Amino acid sequence: MQNSRRDSRQGSGRSSGQPSETAAVRVRGLRKRYGAPRTGYKDAVAGLDLDVAHGEIVAVLGPNGAGKTTTVEILEGFRDRDGGEVAVLGEDPRRAGRGWRARIGVVMQDSRDMSELTVLEKVRATAAAYPDPRDAEEVVAAVGLEQKARARTRGLSGGQRRRLDVALGIVGRPELLFLDEPTTGFDPQARRSFWDLVTSLRDDGTTILLTTHYLDEAAQLADRVVVVRDGVVVAEGTPGTLGGPEARTPVVTWEQDGVRRSERTDRPTALVARLIAAAGPDGEVPGLTVTRPTLEDVYLSLIGESEDDGTGPRTDQDDDTAGGAPAGTEAA
Repeated sequence: MQNSRRDSRQGSGRSSGQPSETAAVRVRGLRKRYGAPRTGYKDAVAGLDLDVAHGEIVAVLGPNGAGKTTTVEILEGFRDRDGGEVAVLGEDPRRAGRGWRARIGVVMQDSRDMSELTVLEKVRATAAAYPDPRDAEEVVAAVGLEQKARARTRGLSGGQRRRLDVALGIVGRPELLFLDEPTTGFDPQARRSFWDLVTSLRDDGTTILLTTHYLDEAAQLADRVVVVRDGVVVAEGTPGTLGGPEARTPVVTWEQDGVRRSERTDRPTALVARLIAAAGPDGEVPGLTVTRPTLEDVYLSLIGESEDDGTGPRTDQDDDTAGGAPAGTEAA
């Protein structure tokens, strides 16, 4: 059901090359560099363009150091930029005031803001800063912390802290929600429940910008996927069309005369039928397989597999005792 809702909205995405005055997020030529004259400068973001339509879930993927976190921090107003134009909910984040801040929600990559407050007290205190917050108890339940509602936040496990971060990000009923590695430390059941929550938020009209190292999460949730490499967007599209038709073309592989052969074709059924017909009376084709490229396959082809050292996007999930950001997440 989640996939059908997502697919029905695929037409709402806007290309980064098409300006949109009504986009929830509009970025043109964004630049940010780090360093000093003595040591030299490095571009973390090198002319990035991005649009996020209202009511859309966009997942941003990329290898470590690609500029994802720097870009998101600029959009959130936590980091200044060196160049380019940025509009978030119609305002420039570096000039926006408290009213703008109340319209966005942020789930950071790693929060250490623990205190003597209980989970429910912390969520209620955060809710009090917003004009139309969600019910704190409902939010605590939605992130799977009902059993810890009366527990002090300083005693939470890593996975429980992560769930609290999510609760604090959504309790204000934001128009635009930034989710940076939101399910780190979630167990599989909590992760599925969170996906349902994110989908329901989108269906209620919340715009969501998601950065994640989990490709299955991007495939499940996103209306559109944006791949960033070396500080620029190198590809974007729906999870099912990213990379274009050629990247998504099935590959038929088989053995013939002791040699492994393969052919990329948009008509795999016809090719398989020909191979079987040519195989003789028994119709057996040794080693016959048909492989349809996954989002992971397309992603790796876009960034270059050599750049992914095992710390880039993943397809599995840590257990609920893990805390903090995924290993190898970019610092910038």
